[in-house]
Amino acid sequence: MELLSFLLLLPILHLFFTIWKWVNDKRDQECYILDYQCYKPSDDRMVGTEFCGEVIKRNKNLGLNEYKFLLKAIVSSGIGEQTYAPRIMFSGREESPTLADGISEMEEFFYDSIGKLLSRSGISPQEIDLLVVNVSMLSAVPSLSSRIINHYKMRQDVKSFNLTGMGCSASLISLDIVRNVFKSYKNKYALLVTSESLSPNWYAGNDRSMILANCLFRSGGCAILLTNKKSLKHRAMFKLKCLVRTHHGARDESYDCCIQTEDEKGRMGFHLGKNLPKAATRSFVDNLRVISPKILPVRELLRFMVISLVKKWNRRGSPKGTNQGPIKAAVNFKSGVDHFCIHTGGKAVIDGIGISLDLTEYDLEPARMTLHRFGNTSAGSLWYVLAYMEAKKRLKKGDRVLMISFGAGFKCNSCLWEVVRDLEDGNVWKDEIDRYPPKSLANPYMEKYGWIQNEDPSTFKIPED
Repeated sequence: MELLSFLLLLPILHLFFTIWKWVNDKRDQECYILDYQCYKPSDDRMVGTEFCGEVIKRNKNLGLNEYKFLLKAIVSSGIGEQTYAPRIMFSGREESPTLADGISEMEEFFYDSIGKLLSRSGISPQEIDLLVVNVSMLSAVPSLSSRIINHYKMRQDVKSFNLTGMGCSASLISLDIVRNVFKSYKNKYALLVTSESLSPNWYAGNDRSMILANCLFRSGGCAILLTNKKSLKHRAMFKLKCLVRTHHGARDESYDCCIQTEDEKGRMGFHLGKNLPKAATRSFVDNLRVISPKILPVRELLRFMVISLVKKWNRRGSPKGTNQGPIKAAVNFKSGVDHFCIHTGGKAVIDGIGISLDLTEYDLEPARMTLHRFGNTSAGSLWYVLAYMEAKKRLKKGDRVLMISFGAGFKCNSCLWEVVRDLEDGNVWKDEIDRYPPKSLANPYMEKYGWIQNEDPSTFKIPED
């Protein structure tokens, strides 16, 4: 009888062991952010109105029409006067960059931000198990990740990934690599380094679709320390809940809308096509379809389903030609998200996401202020937005933060973070957060250069002073 009871009990014990092992392994697969450090270049790299004018005048391929186009673009960009440019711009060599210029720009960022991050966290470089670096428009040999390993003398068994060409959404692609490695290896530290190299990528021609990038992109970057160690959960800042990647590279119009190419004169630049907003919207909608069920409560999904069915039923009797206006998704994302960390691709990008998700100015403030203060820092921009929320003491334990990014390809990537503890460190904003938001986001470019609008093309001459 005892043997029979034992045999009957054995499958039950095995089931409980299997469940315990699955739960225990899943806990080891969690992805936590221990700390992060946004890069703040030195003040001698700050770009003001006067300096912008000097740089534009140095391009002898521009005429009055291009000046008017650039003025309109920069005035409506949402970018202020305290953004940063690479050192090559201040030496007047932007049209003749060298490989050394791009590498030195990245090394200045690497050694500043990574050094501060590791020092503050108390983690030795030799403790790093995984290194992921993403810089889209600079590929060097040895790789940038190898340069970091060499500088910090990391272990010989460190797992290293060096990503290029991924565009402004590269941060979350790198994060996805970290997340997947964490699923297979327990008790690891990961260092994620994200930035963009502007030094070798200044466009010196007059193609409007390519000179626009000169107006929008600025220097910046971020180093992030992550772990899956359960013992460090109490020290963590954020816990990754889910991540979704959407890639529309199979669509020709999406693939071609944002691409590095040469103009008719053979000058290299970054083309931003007119169909970029359409491509971004399409990828954004598809991304939301996947991530919404993962982040929204069941009651909100049921409410959306009922409303959608009612609207569909009411439209049955309407003639095909009837104009009922645009149908907006009736999902309340605030039911599952407390904060929205939006890629600072430009004022139009922020406005568009705000309208799509029915966000308030309070929700959009971190992205608008980041764009105004630091510009579009490509893949690093999300972390400046997150740092603004932290500096404003918005992030409380249990809050959920949705990150949304776009990039060439065309890609839309998003993820949801849970705040593990109350956060209030100023990070890169600590010395100036009290000045934000300012009373006005207007930049002085129109006041300084507005006279260009009234110039006659036949008599226009570039002023010497």
